[in-house]
Amino acid sequence: MENVVVGTGDLAAHVDEALAVQALAFGLGPEEVAIRRQIVLRHLAGRGARALEARTAEGRLVGFVYGLPNDRTHWWSSVVQPYLSREGNDDWLDDSFVITELHVLPDFQGHGIGRRLITGITDTATEPRSILSAIDGETPARRLYHALGYRDLARPVHFPSAARPYAVMGAPLPLLR
Repeated sequence: MENVVVGTGDLAAHVDEALAVQALAFGLGPEEVAIRRQIVLRHLAGRGARALEARTAEGRLVGFVYGLPNDRTHWWSSVVQPYLSREGNDDWLDDSFVITELHVLPDFQGHGIGRRLITGITDTATEPRSILSAIDGETPARRLYHALGYRDLARPVHFPSAARPYAVMGAPLPLLR
Protein backbone atom coordinates (compact mmCIF):
# COMPACT_ATOMS: atom_id res chain seq x y z
CA MET A 1 0.00 0.00 0.00
CA GLU A 2 1.27 3.41 -0.95
CA ASN A 3 2.16 5.94 1.72
CA VAL A 4 -0.94 8.09 2.29
CA VAL A 5 -0.81 11.42 4.09
CA VAL A 6 -3.89 12.77 5.87
CA GLY A 7 -4.07 16.51 6.30
CA THR A 8 -5.98 19.69 5.72
CA GLY A 9 -6.68 20.90 2.24
CA ASP A 10 -9.02 23.15 0.34
CA LEU A 11 -11.74 20.62 -0.38
CA ALA A 12 -13.93 23.28 -2.02
CA ALA A 13 -11.16 23.94 -4.53
CA HIS A 14 -10.90 20.19 -5.18
CA VAL A 15 -14.62 19.39 -5.06
CA ASP A 16 -14.65 17.60 -8.42
CA GLU A 17 -11.72 15.43 -7.40
CA ALA A 18 -13.47 14.62 -4.10
CA LEU A 19 -16.73 13.80 -5.85
CA ALA A 20 -14.87 11.42 -8.17
CA VAL A 21 -13.71 9.57 -5.03
CA GLN A 22 -17.25 9.58 -3.64
CA ALA A 23 -18.70 8.39 -6.95
CA LEU A 24 -16.38 5.37 -6.99
CA ALA A 25 -16.72 4.62 -3.28
CA PHE A 26 -20.49 5.08 -3.19
CA GLY A 27 -21.52 4.13 -6.73
CA LEU A 28 -22.89 7.50 -7.85
CA GLY A 29 -23.83 8.41 -11.40
CA PRO A 30 -23.12 11.73 -13.14
CA GLU A 31 -26.51 13.27 -12.30
CA GLU A 32 -26.14 12.51 -8.60
CA VAL A 33 -22.58 13.89 -8.63
CA ALA A 34 -23.84 17.15 -10.17
CA ILE A 35 -26.44 17.53 -7.41
CA ARG A 36 -23.95 16.67 -4.68
CA ARG A 37 -21.43 19.19 -6.00
CA GLN A 38 -23.72 22.07 -5.05
CA ILE A 39 -24.51 20.48 -1.68
CA VAL A 40 -20.84 19.96 -0.80
CA LEU A 41 -19.93 23.54 -1.71
CA ARG A 42 -22.84 24.88 0.37
CA HIS A 43 -21.81 22.73 3.36
CA LEU A 44 -18.15 23.75 3.14
CA ALA A 45 -19.16 27.41 3.23
CA GLY A 46 -21.08 26.82 6.49
CA ARG A 47 -20.06 28.00 9.95
CA GLY A 48 -17.44 25.71 11.46
CA ALA A 49 -17.12 23.42 8.42
CA ARG A 50 -13.82 21.54 8.26
CA ALA A 51 -12.32 18.96 5.92
CA LEU A 52 -9.39 16.58 5.74
CA GLU A 53 -7.94 14.89 2.69
CA ALA A 54 -5.96 11.68 2.21
CA ARG A 55 -3.41 11.89 -0.60
CA THR A 56 -0.70 9.65 -1.93
CA ALA A 57 2.89 10.91 -2.12
CA GLU A 58 2.16 11.74 -5.77
CA GLY A 59 -0.76 13.96 -4.72
CA ARG A 60 -3.63 11.68 -5.76
CA LEU A 61 -6.74 12.18 -3.62
CA VAL A 62 -7.77 8.77 -2.27
CA GLY A 63 -10.12 9.83 0.53
CA PHE A 64 -11.73 12.75 2.28
CA VAL A 65 -13.96 13.68 5.17
CA TYR A 66 -15.82 16.83 6.02
CA GLY A 67 -18.22 17.92 8.69
CA LEU A 68 -19.55 20.80 10.70
CA PRO A 69 -21.31 21.59 13.95
CA ASN A 70 -24.89 20.37 13.73
CA ASP A 71 -27.67 22.87 13.16
CA ARG A 72 -31.27 21.75 13.65
CA THR A 73 -32.33 23.97 10.74
CA HIS A 74 -30.24 21.96 8.24
CA TRP A 75 -32.01 19.52 5.95
CA TRP A 76 -30.26 16.44 7.39
CA SER A 77 -31.33 17.30 10.94
CA SER A 78 -34.92 17.89 9.88
CA VAL A 79 -35.05 14.44 8.25
CA VAL A 80 -33.44 12.49 11.11
CA GLN A 81 -35.10 14.37 14.00
CA PRO A 82 -38.38 12.37 14.01
CA TYR A 83 -36.44 9.09 13.98
CA LEU A 84 -34.19 10.24 16.82
CA SER A 85 -37.20 11.49 18.81
CA ARG A 86 -38.92 8.12 18.38
CA GLU A 87 -35.90 6.48 20.04
CA GLY A 88 -35.50 9.13 22.77
CA ASN A 89 -32.29 10.45 21.21
CA ASP A 90 -33.42 13.86 19.95
CA ASP A 91 -30.87 15.60 22.22
CA TRP A 92 -28.04 14.24 20.02
CA LEU A 93 -28.88 16.97 17.51
CA ASP A 94 -27.54 19.55 19.96
CA ASP A 95 -23.85 20.10 20.71
CA SER A 96 -22.75 17.57 18.09
CA PHE A 97 -20.24 17.62 15.26
CA VAL A 98 -21.74 16.00 12.15
CA ILE A 99 -19.60 13.86 9.89
CA THR A 100 -21.26 14.89 6.65
CA GLU A 101 -19.25 12.77 4.21
CA LEU A 102 -16.41 10.26 4.58
CA HIS A 103 -15.22 8.34 1.53
CA VAL A 104 -12.13 6.34 0.59
CA LEU A 105 -11.41 4.86 -2.82
CA PRO A 106 -12.20 1.12 -2.84
CA ASP A 107 -8.58 0.11 -3.55
CA PHE A 108 -7.47 2.06 -0.46
CA GLN A 109 -10.15 0.82 1.93
CA GLY A 110 -9.20 -1.48 4.79
CA HIS A 111 -5.86 0.23 5.43
CA GLY A 112 -6.85 2.61 8.24
CA ILE A 113 -7.33 5.69 6.05
CA GLY A 114 -10.99 6.15 6.99
CA ARG A 115 -10.08 5.78 10.67
CA ARG A 116 -7.34 8.41 10.34
CA LEU A 117 -9.70 10.79 8.53
CA ILE A 118 -12.57 10.55 11.00
CA THR A 119 -10.43 10.66 14.14
CA GLY A 120 -8.41 13.53 12.71
CA ILE A 121 -11.45 15.67 12.02
CA THR A 122 -13.30 14.87 15.23
CA ASP A 123 -10.17 15.62 17.26
CA THR A 124 -10.58 19.24 16.08
CA ALA A 125 -14.23 19.47 17.17
CA THR A 126 -15.19 21.58 20.18
CA GLU A 127 -18.50 19.74 20.52
CA PRO A 128 -18.65 16.91 23.08
CA ARG A 129 -19.99 14.35 20.61
CA SER A 130 -20.29 13.39 16.97
CA ILE A 131 -23.18 12.12 14.87
CA LEU A 132 -23.40 10.69 11.37
CA SER A 133 -25.58 8.58 9.13
CA ALA A 134 -24.47 5.41 7.38
CA ILE A 135 -26.17 2.83 5.22
CA ASP A 136 -27.95 0.48 7.60
CA GLY A 137 -26.35 -2.94 7.41
CA GLU A 138 -23.26 -4.85 8.42
CA THR A 139 -20.81 -2.89 6.32
CA PRO A 140 -17.12 -2.14 6.82
CA ALA A 141 -18.05 1.52 7.46
CA ARG A 142 -20.47 0.61 10.25
CA ARG A 143 -17.94 -1.79 11.78
CA LEU A 144 -15.40 1.05 11.81
CA TYR A 145 -17.86 3.45 13.41
CA HIS A 146 -18.78 0.92 16.10
CA ALA A 147 -15.07 0.30 16.83
CA LEU A 148 -14.61 4.07 17.29
CA GLY A 149 -17.41 4.21 19.86
CA TYR A 150 -20.40 5.16 17.72
CA ARG A 151 -23.66 3.51 18.67
CA ASP A 152 -26.95 3.30 16.84
CA LEU A 153 -29.29 6.15 17.76
CA ALA A 154 -32.04 5.44 15.22
CA ARG A 155 -32.64 2.89 12.48
CA PRO A 156 -33.95 2.37 9.93
CA VAL A 157 -33.93 5.98 8.73
CA HIS A 158 -35.34 6.71 5.29
CA PHE A 159 -33.96 9.66 3.37
CA PRO A 160 -35.98 10.98 0.42
CA SER A 161 -34.69 9.50 -2.84
CA ALA A 162 -32.33 7.07 -1.05
CA ALA A 163 -32.96 3.49 -2.10
CA ARG A 164 -31.53 1.95 1.06
CA PRO A 165 -32.29 2.70 4.72
CA TYR A 166 -29.70 4.39 6.92
CA ALA A 167 -28.73 4.31 10.58
CA VAL A 168 -27.99 7.46 12.56
CA MET A 169 -25.06 6.87 14.89
CA GLY A 170 -23.49 8.92 17.66
CA ALA A 171 -20.34 8.81 19.79
CA PRO A 172 -18.86 10.86 22.59
CA LEU A 173 -15.66 12.69 21.71
CA PRO A 174 -12.82 11.99 21.59
CA LEU A 175 -13.44 8.82 19.64
CA LEU A 176 -12.06 5.51 20.89
CA ARG A 177 -8.65 4.49 19.59
